[in-house]
Amino acid sequence: MQERLRELLESFGRGEIDLEETLCQIKLQHFQAVGEVAKLDICRADRIGIPEAILAEGKDKTDLLAISLAHLQATGSVIITRISAEQLELFQSAKLPEDCELEHNSRARTVVIRSAKQKAKRGLVGILTAGTADMSAAEEARVVAEEMGCNVLFEYDVGVAGIHRLFPCLQRMKDVDAFVVAAGREGTLPAVVAGLVDAPVIGLPVSTGYGLGGSGQAALYSMLQSCSVLTVVNIDAGFVAGAYAAKIARQKAYGQKQL
Repeated sequence: MQERLRELLESFGRGEIDLEETLCQIKLQHFQAVGEVAKLDICRADRIGIPEAILAEGKDKTDLLAISLAHLQATGSVIITRISAEQLELFQSAKLPEDCELEHNSRARTVVIRSAKQKAKRGLVGILTAGTADMSAAEEARVVAEEMGCNVLFEYDVGVAGIHRLFPCLQRMKDVDAFVVAAGREGTLPAVVAGLVDAPVIGLPVSTGYGLGGSGQAALYSMLQSCSVLTVVNIDAGFVAGAYAAKIARQKAYGQKQL
């Protein structure tokens, strides 16, 4: 977006376009309409450092494909979350631009479509889960952090029921810039990790567990009540956790306030 705005202002300065045309073009940079269905925030990554993701749940599969392809054309990549098998089938049969690749993560229920041109990765995010049942939300966080340009280390099934499994993983992750720690049941693991590491920890409560406080509620309450200092996102909010961790890691890597 910054390069496009620079080009517009330089064209205006050279007298190639008038003031009204310049203002019109700048307004067009704010969003892109897709018929009467959607208004894509295609400049979000430039504005706040986090790309817009397309939530597949609740969307007609044809509308979802049109929205996703429009985002891909405008920005060079698109993240689709919570995609169904029926929606995925349409994407896999669709004709994509020749220079683009489609990557499906079945655990995360995500699809990423991007141009073949890849930027160098900066920043390091660590992702941990208490159990294997927590992997879906954690994988969503991993997909998002990687798509935002970070390297990711991950270790799964290291919960407090067998706490000895955690320590070798933390040693391997001693240089990460931010952690995402996913846990269901009573949600203890993020507080434990936050009490052991100096990097920021994002607690990701997961809707595993049953009985009183099941479906992630006990995990959420436990993380919010933690004596350790950590940030907590909503239940199963893998996208938010991954994006927040990546934003921290990128800022540390580039030494800037905003990207």
